[in-house]
Amino acid sequence: MAQHKSAKKRIRRNARRTVVNSARRSRIRTFITKVELAIAGGKKDEAAAALKAAQPEIQRGVTKGVVLKNTASRKISRLNARIKAMS
Repeated sequence: MAQHKSAKKRIRRNARRTVVNSARRSRIRTFITKVELAIAGGKKDEAAAALKAAQPEIQRGVTKGVVLKNTASRKISRLNARIKAMS
């Protein structure tokens, strides 16, 4: 258990950030799932619209440090390629 005042504060801070970060990560996953479901359903227009909505959310995750830059870039790229391959 932490003894110093600063260490105790860091534990409290980490707990708060963990909740926020996990919520953001979950939100990103939800957006990605919506795109994947549209792709699986063969609905190209719906998939493109879902990707357009998901992209800023994924990029926001990068800005907030929840997702690595290259990971986000790769996810967006692969989803986009799957949508393009539908036609």
